[in-house]
Amino acid sequence: MATPIELGLLLAVAVAVIAAYLVLRALKPFIINAVLGLLVLLVAGVLGFEVAITPIVVLVVAIGGIPGAILVLLLAYFGILFGPAAAGLAFL
Repeated sequence: MATPIELGLLLAVAVAVIAAYLVLRALKPFIINAVLGLLVLLVAGVLGFEVAITPIVVLVVAIGGIPGAILVLLLAYFGILFGPAAAGLAFL
């Protein structure tokens, strides 16, 4: 026979598993967008575009996905933001 402590622990574990599933399900699109956008930036880097990968760039790419990566590339190409010279200023 199961004790009340065992039943309580079983209920707590079930709630934790369901909560973890819901959090991961909510974060899945951002993770996919970030990976695809960073792959676009990687391919652009191989082709000769220089973009400083900073937390702001990762945030823009994670939210914007491939269009966000293209925006970052355009801004870096025209020297507005995210260029290699701006990499040292990213953490100031």
